[in-house]
Amino acid sequence: MDIKNLITFIHVAELRSFTKAGDKLGYSQSTVSFQIRQLENELGVPLFERINRTVTLTNHGSRLLQSAYKINELLQEFEHDTAEETEIRGRVRLAMADSLCNEVIRRVFPELHKHYPGITLECISAGTQDMFRMLNQNEADLVYTLDSHIYDTNFAILQESRISMHFVAAAQNPLTERDHVPVEELVKQPFLLTEKGMSYRRLMDEQLAARSLEIKPVFVSGNADLICNLVEHGAGLSLLPDYVTRPYVEKGTLQYVNVPEIRLEVWTQLLHHRDKWISEPMRIVIDYLHRCVL
Repeated sequence: MDIKNLITFIHVAELRSFTKAGDKLGYSQSTVSFQIRQLENELGVPLFERINRTVTLTNHGSRLLQSAYKINELLQEFEHDTAEETEIRGRVRLAMADSLCNEVIRRVFPELHKHYPGITLECISAGTQDMFRMLNQNEADLVYTLDSHIYDTNFAILQESRISMHFVAAAQNPLTERDHVPVEELVKQPFLLTEKGMSYRRLMDEQLAARSLEIKPVFVSGNADLICNLVEHGAGLSLLPDYVTRPYVEKGTLQYVNVPEIRLEVWTQLLHHRDKWISEPMRIVIDYLHRCVL
């Protein structure tokens, strides 16, 4: 008997809903139905009556629920007793925007590795479309996006937050002293940008294209810190998230350039596929990523 099916059975019995049980466990309704059907086939008896979208236990189901509670309790006791003896090991594949990678991993990985040396965190740099392809094909366990807000019923959103962005220039650049800079003047400046088609660069390009304008950068890189270093030395302007530029602005080497015509709404979102089984290493990585507030 598959323990996962038994745990799903307990949740359906308590919540009296396949949908609510799926939401709590991170499964789709079809996955929950499949697991219950497997359990019923294995035991050879019906466990639930499904009438007019209501779910109630059969007599066999009520008897199994009492046994399932005992099994689950014994399993939890065993896991608790062996938790300190067994090192948690495993690999978690995290696909994320290149410009997020340095900041997030710098904040998360040292503590993660200190407390869970058996967990291997595999970071995969990718564009947003590639990330969701990886989730759908089980090539990534989690994705951490930096893009416009995304909602898809196939994916569970674990965390999300709006990210502020600004155009920046070296502190001595005359554009930083002006109340606002027209976008037509902005595009004539030398720019250092992330790769074309990637997250906020794509959103900016779309807004410029709507005005029949385009920026042709003098330097392109996925390394946001490198771009900041070059901008603070007067190489040109850039568009970057505030979590990247904040240290430079605070020490006075970079300043914001106000361009009221360009308004970007960018979000970070941590997601996994709704049908993905959350392993213990994956749960731990999710917990550490929750603590990373940009």
